[in-house]
Amino acid sequence: MKSLRRFEAPWALISGFAFFLAWQVAVEAFEVPAYLLPTPTAIVLDMVKHWRLLSEHALITLWEIGLGFVVSILIAMPLAVMFTYSRIFEKLFYPLIVGTQTIPKVAVAPLFLVWFGFGLTPKVIIVTLMTFFPIVINAVVGLKSLNFQTVYLAQSMGAGPWQVFWHFRLPNALPSIFAGLKVACVLAVIGAIVAEFVGADSGLGYLIVVAATDQNVTRQFAAIAYLSVIGILFFWAVGYLERLLLPWHASVRRDEEG
Repeated sequence: MKSLRRFEAPWALISGFAFFLAWQVAVEAFEVPAYLLPTPTAIVLDMVKHWRLLSEHALITLWEIGLGFVVSILIAMPLAVMFTYSRIFEKLFYPLIVGTQTIPKVAVAPLFLVWFGFGLTPKVIIVTLMTFFPIVINAVVGLKSLNFQTVYLAQSMGAGPWQVFWHFRLPNALPSIFAGLKVACVLAVIGAIVAEFVGADSGLGYLIVVAATDQNVTRQFAAIAYLSVIGILFFWAVGYLERLLLPWHASVRRDEEG
């Protein structure tokens, strides 16, 4: 099992190559028009030819994603702590937060544009709304998962509430928190694109809308490819941070898999 894990990345590359090869062959064999489905080679050529345009818009979208993701963490973590330590606060606001998640973000996005204009603010708000919920849920689950025996043992040794939190409750919750962060980083990309679809004058979402208006399907796929790369890099970054901060957790998972 351990030897097979060394070949996970090559296997992923092989499967990805096989998928795009089948795509290329199918489009050419069935003579699918480019305005319906371009070939992977045409998409790559467009990405190379217009890399500066795509990169400029990608940086704008990346900034919206990163800023909204950070804001969601700054909001979600204090809420999770309050839900964990205050039963009254949880009863008052937890159902409200759950209820707000049932509202489609596409439906409220135009309201944010009316209230805050077409600048950065509405994009960050939508990304934050898309991402903070899984962080809150997973953080609450992790913070509440500490068994009472550990808490009683720490208190019997003279540990105060904050010492119990920093040395026991938070480390115990970090695997769940990172699980929420991994889900949230993917949703952040979706949130940024939703915001740019509704109203923007820059970003990859705006570029996709413009390309759709011009019936430039190849450019749309090129922008989508950039978005996929951004999402994968965000996910890998969070995973790398998890392995860096929780080496014991990564080693336990390896032992279980092996």
